[in-house]
Parts: sequence; C-alpha cells; structure tokens
Amino acid sequence: MTAQPKSQPLTLAPWLDDGYRHIWVPYTQMQTAPKPEAVTATQGTRISLADGRQLVDGVASWWSACHGYNHPHIQGAVRRQLEQMPHVMLAGLANEPAFTLAERLAALAPGDLERVFFSESGSVAVEIAMKMAVQAWLNRGQPDRTQFVCFKGAYHGDTIAAMAIGDPEDGIMGRFQGLMAEQFRLDLPRNGETRARLDDFLADHAPECAAVILEPLVQGAGGMIFHSPETLKAVHEACDTHGLLLILDEIMTGLGRLGTLFACEQAGVAPDIMTLSKSLTGGTLPLAATIASQDVFEAFLSEDLDDAFMHGPTFTGNALACAAANASLDLFETEPRLQQVKAIEAHLTAALEPCRGAAGPWGAVRDVRVRGAVGVVEMDKIEDMNGLRARFVDAGCWIRPFGNIVYLMPAFTIDEENLTRLTDTVVKVVGGG
Repeated sequence: MTAQPKSQPLTLAPWLDDGYRHIWVPYTQMQTAPKPEAVTATQGTRISLADGRQLVDGVASWWSACHGYNHPHIQGAVRRQLEQMPHVMLAGLANEPAFTLAERLAALAPGDLERVFFSESGSVAVEIAMKMAVQAWLNRGQPDRTQFVCFKGAYHGDTIAAMAIGDPEDGIMGRFQGLMAEQFRLDLPRNGETRARLDDFLADHAPECAAVILEPLVQGAGGMIFHSPETLKAVHEACDTHGLLLILDEIMTGLGRLGTLFACEQAGVAPDIMTLSKSLTGGTLPLAATIASQDVFEAFLSEDLDDAFMHGPTFTGNALACAAANASLDLFETEPRLQQVKAIEAHLTAALEPCRGAAGPWGAVRDVRVRGAVGVVEMDKIEDMNGLRARFVDAGCWIRPFGNIVYLMPAFTIDEENLTRLTDTVVKVVGGG
C-alpha cells in the first residue's frame, strides 16, 4: 500500500459542507470536532475518500462488516430482493426471507432458543428482551419481577431501558439518571468472593428480578473488558439456582467475532434469551434479532389477547434486511470465517505485544489484550482523542479509539497486508512514531 498524503481540506465533496450544517452526527461534540472524512466508496476492507485517499478499515464499521464491504453474494441477494419486494408488514402477512431467517437462526442458536423476534437495532433488541422477560413472569402470575441484574462495565445500547442496564461510568447513562428505572448493578463474578456476593444478592432479591443480562466474554463499548468462560458459567449457574432468566447480549460478540459462532459456546452455556445484530447482515442493512427459548415463548400462549407479546416495530422482519442476513449466514457456511478469526487472533496477539509498556505522546499503555478478532491497547488516558484519530487517518487507517481504548476489530476477510498495516500503525503511533 502506498504512502498516504497528509490530511487536507475536502474540496471534492461539496455535499459535506452543505449537509454538515444540518446533520447531527453521533458521539461527537460538533462545536470542537473536525468534520468527518467524506467517503465515496468501499471495497473489501478499504474505504475510499473524496480526496482520493484510501483507508484500511480497522473497526469494520462499528464491528458489523464482518465479511468486508461489497461482498458480491450479499449484494446479489439484496438486489434480487429489492426487485421482488423490499418490505411488507409482518402482522398478518409473511415474507419468505424473514421466515427462512428465523428458521436458520433457531437451528444455529444454542440450547432451545427457538423463537425469533426481529427489530432494526441492537438497542431495541435488548429492550425487546427485557420486555419479554418481564411479561413472561407477569403472564405466569409473578408481576413483581420487574428488575434486572446487570454488571459494572456493561453497555447494552443508548435507548432508555438499555441505558438503565449499562454502566453509569461510561459517560452515556450517568447524565440521564432521573429518566431511567434503577436496576441492580454488581461486579462481574470473576472469583470466589464476587461469585459468593452474586449468590447472596440473588438469594435476597430474586423475587424482584426478571433476568440477569450479560455480554458474554467481552464487554464491548464499556471498555473492551474481558472475562473468562468460568465467569459466564458462574452467572448461568446462579440464574439456575435462583430461578432467574438469563439474557445474553451477543450483539457484538456473536456471529464469529470471538472465534465461535456464539461466544456463549465457549462456556457451554445456553441462555433463555439472546440478542443479535451488527454482523447479522454483514454490515449492509439494519437488522436485529431477539431469540427466546421455547419455554419463554410458551408463557405468552393463551386464549387471552392480553397475554400476547404486544410489540411490533414497523420494519420488523424487513424482507430486504432479512435477505441480506440470509446471504450473510450463507457465507458463514461456505467461507472459512472461524478459521479467519483464528488467524487474526494469532496475528493481533503477536503484532500488538510491542505496545505493552509504551509511553508515547498520546499516553501510556496500561494493558494489551486479544480475544478472537478483537485486539485492545488500553491506555491510562488518551490525551488528545481528535489528534490521535487524525494521526491514524494520516497513516492510511480508519481506527477510532474511544475512552482510553485503542482497538482493532477488522473484517474477518482482511488479508495479511492490510492487517499488518493496521497493527504496524497502532504500534508506531501509540509508541510515539
């Protein structure tokens, strides 16, 4: 890959200046942040900018483009579905892509996860899971079970109920305390002491609780915090002991990111409810799934309409998005995605290790850790976030640190040249180059 020119004013994208006066972009202080880079095309693991530069994408568009950009199999499926039928409401009508996708997800999901409810985003999928859990208890004559047990370091989305089960220290939830219902937040049960605390807490509070919710093995946006399969097993065992539902949020960890199709497989655990999104369509169209066990589903079956699950996003089961998701699942079946993740893990483990102990101008490195296709360089503090992001762009890489974390989560299809470009850039920049 040729050397990249330094950042320069974007004169080739007039729509950027015109539209920037009206658009509201996420997670950005728009008074002080630079304008975003104007993208004109994507291909594979590259992002093409309006000024002619190309960036290697190190974060797969918020961890969703697992097959890389513009995969022809997904493109073809979307094109055919668009010509036939992009959408039809799912209440009283049925479309083949949604029903086929539900059947396929039920077959792939662990345990007896049998019933799939579709929505458009991960945050909404989490709220649907919470609503399912509460109503399942309500329908079974236990209306007081309305609380949730969550964990420090968690992130489950930006909508109101999802924020309530996140960590207030992440800077998102804390400022909305008065808006959200209070939930029970505990330390992850990483050792005997914290496992005993979880057990004692549930012994006292289980009659108030609908479910425990956890991101298995990696808490993502809360800081890329890793925990062991034994921790997940401990949570599962505590739920079984005290009669609580277990919700696993696999929106980031699911569909291969950690080296197995679902992260919970590494602990031999099957939840009562699981959420998926991000990689579900290969990063092409918005789609999420909340998958419930048959036992949870049966709590909604009766002669009374009030016992039905009264939830229905307009675009639930969108045919176009479901066609993309079916094509994405095809690729997991026909292309070596899990082997690719294993190779990425080996590369990240070796290539990021020189960052350990580094203390460059952007801050000192506290830890380096890798799990699956997730490589993390944790710093004490990032001194100039905008400057660091710009430095990565100048080096020809799209790497978007957050908090005190520099991380890589590339497409599973990334080749050795582009992956090396990413890791060399992180080592050089974090180390002071």
